[in-house]
Amino acid sequence: MISQIGSLALNIASGLILSTFFFLFYYRFTKNKIFIDLSERAIIATCLSIILSTICLLNELLISNFNLQYVAQYTSYETPMFFKVTSLWAGQAGSLLFWSFIMSIYSLIYILSTLKRIKELKYASYLILAFIFGFFLALSNFIANPFEPVSLDIIVQNGNGLNPLLQNVTMAIHPPILYLGFVGTSIIFVMTLSALIANEINHKWISSIRSWALIIWTFLSAGIILGGYWAYNELGWGGYWAWDPVENSSLMPWLMLTAFIHSSIIQEKRGMLKTWNVLLASSTYLFVILGTFITRSGIISSVHSFTAESLGPLFFTFLLSLILLTGFWFFKRYHLLKSRDKIESFTSREGGFLYNNLILLIMCFIILWGTLFPIISEAWDGNKIYIGASYFNQLNVPIGIVLLFLMGIGPLLSWKNTSSSTLISNFSIPMILSFISGLLYMIFTDAFKIYPFITSMGIVFTLTSIMGELKKSFKSSYNNNDSLPKALLQLLSKNRHKNGGYIVHIGITLLFVGFVGRAFEVEKEFVLSPGETIYFANHVFRLNNVTSEERDNHYAFISDMDILDANNSNAYITTLYPEKRIYFHRNPDPEKRQPHSELDIYRTMSKDIYSIFSSYDAQKNEAYFKIMINPLVNWVWIGGIVIIFGALFAFWPSSRRDYGTI
Repeated sequence: MISQIGSLALNIASGLILSTFFFLFYYRFTKNKIFIDLSERAIIATCLSIILSTICLLNELLISNFNLQYVAQYTSYETPMFFKVTSLWAGQAGSLLFWSFIMSIYSLIYILSTLKRIKELKYASYLILAFIFGFFLALSNFIANPFEPVSLDIIVQNGNGLNPLLQNVTMAIHPPILYLGFVGTSIIFVMTLSALIANEINHKWISSIRSWALIIWTFLSAGIILGGYWAYNELGWGGYWAWDPVENSSLMPWLMLTAFIHSSIIQEKRGMLKTWNVLLASSTYLFVILGTFITRSGIISSVHSFTAESLGPLFFTFLLSLILLTGFWFFKRYHLLKSRDKIESFTSREGGFLYNNLILLIMCFIILWGTLFPIISEAWDGNKIYIGASYFNQLNVPIGIVLLFLMGIGPLLSWKNTSSSTLISNFSIPMILSFISGLLYMIFTDAFKIYPFITSMGIVFTLTSIMGELKKSFKSSYNNNDSLPKALLQLLSKNRHKNGGYIVHIGITLLFVGFVGRAFEVEKEFVLSPGETIYFANHVFRLNNVTSEERDNHYAFISDMDILDANNSNAYITTLYPEKRIYFHRNPDPEKRQPHSELDIYRTMSKDIYSIFSSYDAQKNEAYFKIMINPLVNWVWIGGIVIIFGALFAFWPSSRRDYGTI
C-alpha cells in the first residue's frame, strides 16, 4: 500500500509539472498574475509530492519489502537498520529520487525566501525549475522507478544486501552532504539564468546568489572531504584522493564555485565582472550535470560510478539543452553585462582575485581533459585510453603550489592599487619567515624533494600573511576596547565574510601540510604467524593472535598486532586489530560471498600507521598484512574541519553588510 502511494506521488508530481508549463504559457500571453501564483503553487505541490514519495520508499526499505526490486537489491534482513536508511541512495533509482528530494527542499526555500525578495525572477525561475524537475521526474517515473515490483513469478525470501564498502558510518553522511552541494548548484543556475532572462544581474542578485553560493560551497567542500575520509578509512589503499573520474566530477564544480565566490566579491564591492560571474555561476551546475553524466553513463570506469548506460544519452541531451539555453540568453544579454569600470592595477586585490580565478580555471581544464580523454580517444580511433594519476599530479601539483602562494599574496594587496612601499612593508615578514622555513626544511629533512620544499615555504608564507592580517584586525579592536574578551568579540562579530574567508584559507593551508606528507609515505607487505615479528620503518610488528567471530551480517577474522618502537628499546606503542570480513557468508553460493578488509589505524599528528589484513590461511595459520606509514595525513582532516568552520562563520548572518574574501 505504501509503495503504491509513493509511486502515485511521483505520477502526481509529473502531472503538476506539466500543469506548471501550462500556467506559465498562459501567463506569457495574458500577463495575468494569477497564472504566476498557480505555477508557484504547482511547483510547491510538486516538491511536497516528491518528499512524500521519498518517505514512502524509505519506509519500504526499513520494513524490508522485498516485493520491490530496489529494496530486494540493496537491503536484506541482516542489513542493520542504520544502513537500510543509507540504501536509499545506494542504487540508481533511489539516488535519483533522493536527488529530486533534496532539490524539492532547496526549491521550497528558494520560493518562500529569495523569490519573495526578488519577485522579478519568478516567471523565469518557475520555468527553469519546471524544466529541471521535469527531467528528473521523467527518469524516476519511466527509466529508473524505485517502486518497480519484482517479477510476478519470483518470490524473494531475502534481499541481496548492501555493498560492504557502503556499510560505513561515513558513507551514511558523505553522499547526503555531497548531494546537498551538487543539487544546490541547481538553485544557483536557476537564479543566474532567470536573472539573465529578466535582465536583473544587479546588486540585489549578486548579494542573494553569493549567500546561496557560500552555503552550497560549504556542503560541497564537506562532501568532498568526507569522501576522502571514507576512501582513506574504508577502501584500504592508504590514500584519500586517486583522481578517479567521479572524484574529479566533484572537484570541477567545486573549483568553478570557488572562483565565482571570489569574483562575486568584486561585483558586490565595485560592480565589475558581471559577465565573468554569470559564466562561472551557470557553469558550476553544468559541471555537476557533466559529472552526473560521467557517473551514470558507464562510459568511464570508476569505483564510485553507477552503471546504467541507458541514462548516458539522456543526461547528455539534458546537459546539451542547458548549455544551449544558457548560451542563447548569455549572448542575448551580453551587451548589458559589460561594466564601465576596469581593474586599475594588477598589483591590487582585484588583480589577486583574477589570478586566483585563472589558476582555478586552469586546474579545472586539466582535470576535465584528463577525465574525458578516454571518451575522446575512443571517439578518435576506437581505443579507450585512460590517463593515470601521474598526469594529474604532474600538472596540478605545481599549479596548486602557485595557488597556495596566491592565498598568502591576496591579503597583502590593497583595493584598486598597491603602492611599492606597501608591497615592501607587507611582504617583508612573510618572505623572511618563508625563507627561514626553507632553510630548516633542508637542515632537518634527510631526503630533499623539491615540491615539499617549496610547499613548506608556501605554507609558512601564507599562514604568516593571514595571521598578520588577523592581528591587524585584532589590534584595531583591542585599541578601541577596554578588555581582551571584548576585543575578541568585536573581531569576531564584524566583517564575517572577510574573517571567515581568512579561516577558510588557513584550513586550505593546513590541507597542504597533509599533502606534503604524501611525498614521504612508505609501505610493506608481509606474512606473519602468531608469535612472529617483523621490522619495518623503525617499528617492530608482532602478531599475537588471530581470532574469529560470527556477527549479524558477516564473519570476521580478527588479528591482534602489537606495534613497538625499534628506536626506543622496542617500547610498546599500541595494538591494532585489523579484520578480514566475509559478508553474505551464509550464502550457499561461494561466489556471492564478499570478502572485505576492515583496516585499523594508529593516528598521531606526525603520522598514521595504517594496517590492512589482506587474507588469512587457516590451514597454515598465516596472516597476510600490508602496513603503510603515512606522515602528516591527519592535517588533511584538521584542515577540512577548519575550512567548514570558516565557511559557516562566513555566511552566518551579521548585523551589517561586510565585504571580504573567501
